[in-house]
Amino acid sequence: MSAPVTDKEKRKQISVRGIAQVENVANVKKSFNRHLHYTIIKDRHVSTQRDYYFTLANVVKDHLVSRWIRTQQHYYETDPKRVYYLSLEFYMGRSLTNTMINLGIQGACDEAMYQMGMDIEDIESYEEDAGLGNGGLGRLAACFVDSMATIGIPGYGYGIRYEFGIFKQVIKDGVQCEEPDDWLRY
Repeated sequence: MSAPVTDKEKRKQISVRGIAQVENVANVKKSFNRHLHYTIIKDRHVSTQRDYYFTLANVVKDHLVSRWIRTQQHYYETDPKRVYYLSLEFYMGRSLTNTMINLGIQGACDEAMYQMGMDIEDIESYEEDAGLGNGGLGRLAACFVDSMATIGIPGYGYGIRYEFGIFKQVIKDGVQCEEPDDWLRY
């Protein structure tokens, strides 16, 4: 019978040894094509702009996830105090561009898309804006979470997973009408 495995030993078994490398253009292009073929399961002949958006999001996610896992491992090892922020609203806005900027990979992603004949701004426009609140308090909650991350406070933001966002504004017969914002449809 084998000896019991401690929590620390279990965490080492799933250790992330390094940060995913997407800082240069060649790596971004390689990762983009890999995700287009093996995650989205399409090729450039039949892919849509929405497919390219999800592909780019997966490229960025690769880089983000390895850092997130290393952060979680650090938290388990050092057991710092954590902030748990509960808000009924979070108005995070669009996150793809913000995440690329924060990771320092926006330039490489922009150049890679350009070299492959794509406009990164067109791709970014497919991201849905998660408007989960009426603006003021939701935006404040998002700022608190961003601030905690910026200054290195271990923290988590918790909220409600709304089925619909605040509303989608449409104009019908010259009159503003509000419809439910089905932000989870994709």
